[in-house]
Amino acid sequence: METLRAGLIEWAVAERSRAGQSESGDRYLAMATPDSGLVAVVDGLGHGAAAADAAKIAVGSLERHALQPVIALVRACHRSLVGTRGAVVSVAAFTARDETMTWLGVGNVEGVLLRTQTTLSPRREVLLVRGGVVGVHLPALAASIVPVTGGDTLVFATDGVRSDFVNEALPLRDPPQVLADYILARWGTQTDDALVMVVRYLGTTT
Repeated sequence: METLRAGLIEWAVAERSRAGQSESGDRYLAMATPDSGLVAVVDGLGHGAAAADAAKIAVGSLERHALQPVIALVRACHRSLVGTRGAVVSVAAFTARDETMTWLGVGNVEGVLLRTQTTLSPRREVLLVRGGVVGVHLPALAASIVPVTGGDTLVFATDGVRSDFVNEALPLRDPPQVLADYILARWGTQTDDALVMVVRYLGTTT
């Protein structure tokens, strides 16, 4: 895969299925919206076709409701997944008019925002995910809003990637595809489906 651009974001994905599985239960979404962009990573519970089916349903719901606020977006996704094995989901919406990112996670899709400007503090922000399974048990939802500037980089990763990557010094000057491949190669496991999504906010002056 190569780095792609949608509106004011560019993004790339590195992924692999669990050994012995022909289909991954990890899926992603990246799309431009009128104000900027929406991205999400979904991990269907378990492995194989049933997990993949749940993840596909979740991504379809997120895409259909992309213009809604992120809490409403996740609630709609929950309704669409009732009766499936469910999924864990992390989603982020970038807003160009005030240069913010609103993000929310249910389950264990890790997220970290890495800032390009060395003068800003904190240099990294980790997504606070809430326990639960979308489609099975939805917790009380609270989205966080953080400022973003051109060059800031968001990384989402499923649980097939060891979570300690969020504390490492990552090569932020690399293109998103190079960075996604690096994270998967260094922290990915062989015991689960694994997906890394790297999203770079380009800024309103790009």
